[in-house]
Amino acid sequence: MVSTSTIKAVPISREAYAPYGSLIAADEALPFRYANMRTAKRFDYLAEIANLRTDSAKLNLCVFSCSPLSEAPLQMKLLEKHQYSTQVFMPMTNNARFLVIVCLGGDEPDLDTLVCFEAGNGQGISYKPGVWHYPMTAIGERVDFACLVCEDGTKEDCEIHTFGIPIEIFPL
Repeated sequence: MVSTSTIKAVPISREAYAPYGSLIAADEALPFRYANMRTAKRFDYLAEIANLRTDSAKLNLCVFSCSPLSEAPLQMKLLEKHQYSTQVFMPMTNNARFLVIVCLGGDEPDLDTLVCFEAGNGQGISYKPGVWHYPMTAIGERVDFACLVCEDGTKEDCEIHTFGIPIEIFPL
């Protein structure tokens, strides 16, 4: 269990976020190849995309239009997970800032692994299947996200865990 009922956001990094998923960004330190007659650098395989229900779930490209956090600290009362699918979020809005709140765990979240990252322009994220996370939370202004997730329309698409006492989350 988290030793305190408050969590402070930290800047997201590829290494720190790796247990939970992938940070998706064009990064000159990563391998790339030229494309489009050398007018673009192409960074391949930035996130593993998993569909653990290939017999029933289909890849869904959807858009989440997220209202900004109305007051800080955020009062976190739940976490969700997608046991059978990666979930990818790519901001489509200029000047995007958003919180990425994650933890590991099986049937229930392991709050000892709870962490809050802050991500921004040019950064997308993926959640590995089964990673507990808080819904996308924009900071400052509305952020539209393109989302990829494999779903079949059943309740197994998204599992929710609620908390009796909220955990306070402070953005940077």
